[in-house]
Amino acid sequence: MIFDFQLLVSSLLTMPIIIDGYNLLHAVQKTESFSPDLTDVWLCRMITAYLRQIDETGCVVFDGIGPPDKEIFEDMGNLEIIFSGRSKDADRIIEDKITANTAPRRLLVVSSDRRLRAAARKRKATSIKAEEFWEKVLKEADRKPRPREPKEKREGITEGETEQWLKSFGLDED
Repeated sequence: MIFDFQLLVSSLLTMPIIIDGYNLLHAVQKTESFSPDLTDVWLCRMITAYLRQIDETGCVVFDGIGPPDKEIFEDMGNLEIIFSGRSKDADRIIEDKITANTAPRRLLVVSSDRRLRAAARKRKATSIKAEEFWEKVLKEADRKPRPREPKEKREGITEGETEQWLKSFGLDED
């Protein structure tokens, strides 16, 4: 067995949603009226928006080598995009990710492929058919975005703000 460093590193990251890319894209193309706009790039943007709204991360795996210029896929923030290449198929990579994940019960595997759904069940991960997942994406897109937590909640207030509050409550040491 060859050690796959990239697979190890990606499995250490939180990745609760793993998506069979072309499986989902084909399901979307069946439900939506077909349009040339329904591409892998468009799908990744929709998934990215969905993941941001639910404050989650994910990974979408596509078969093949993808476009020569993958720059268009770079600004997807919370979505890792993988093209399987010539020597592996997307299903194999997804199975490897399911196997390598240290918290498989937290995983959601999106695919209508029986083989992947069985691999998810074997590790006690949740699986959902592509069509069902797409319905969730569309429902979430119709919702108002959740308000973001203020940065001060995590970082605290500035020294100047602290002094101002101390003065307001008469606790300053002047």
